[in-house]
Amino acid sequence: MSAGTFTPAPAAAPVSRMILAQTALETRMLLRNGEQLLLTVIIPALLLVLFSAVDIVDTGAGKSVDFLAPGILALAVMSTAFTGQAIATGFDRRYGVLKRLGASPLPRWALMAAKTLSVLVTEVLQIALLTVIALALGWSPHGSPLAVAALVLLGTAAFSGLGLLMAGTLKAEATLAAANLVFLLLLVGGGVIVPMEKFPEGVQSVLALLPISALSDGLREVLRNGAALPWGDVAVLAAWAVLGLGAAAKLFRWE
Repeated sequence: MSAGTFTPAPAAAPVSRMILAQTALETRMLLRNGEQLLLTVIIPALLLVLFSAVDIVDTGAGKSVDFLAPGILALAVMSTAFTGQAIATGFDRRYGVLKRLGASPLPRWALMAAKTLSVLVTEVLQIALLTVIALALGWSPHGSPLAVAALVLLGTAAFSGLGLLMAGTLKAEATLAAANLVFLLLLVGGGVIVPMEKFPEGVQSVLALLPISALSDGLREVLRNGAALPWGDVAVLAAWAVLGLGAAAKLFRWE
């Protein structure tokens, strides 16, 4: 037995391994949080079932679920990437979790990468569940899965930037209130359940510039109409992603 066989090597683990470990932790914490689970999974699923089964809102020609399913998928992305992440990160910041993790061997950029990967893992679970429910309700999706994935990734980047910006600049209680309020407002006015055509013409042009409107409309164009990648909606989401992530990177406070 050579000397040094049992000598410890007190070095940090590779960054990739630390990111994966932190991603798993973030995902478990999110899925164990009852309030976040209600927001990210139960509410979108209930809205999909309710408005598909009961003729409450006139969604135009065709089956209601064909209109609603893409909008609910967009809502699920927003609930996780924006609302859930803003609230969780805001309270992590308040209780000093971010400060302590920032002093650990895990780099700050890697912590944010882990949070983003956790959001993507949760979204995959959300989309799978909502797709199964929508198919059971008679949904007939069309279009390219690659176009759907591109829109979801852009939507995730846009909402993540806005969520981190809010969590990194406001107090935790203000973030909790503001994130939930924005969620409700965008649910009503973002083309998720109520078609944009139901709003006055002057309001439509403003609402169309919102990230939730661009994501729900883009997904609807692909999944309902079988269109190619809707570049107008892509441009809106890309602009929000650049603005949100850029502002978050500049203004985010760790304490």
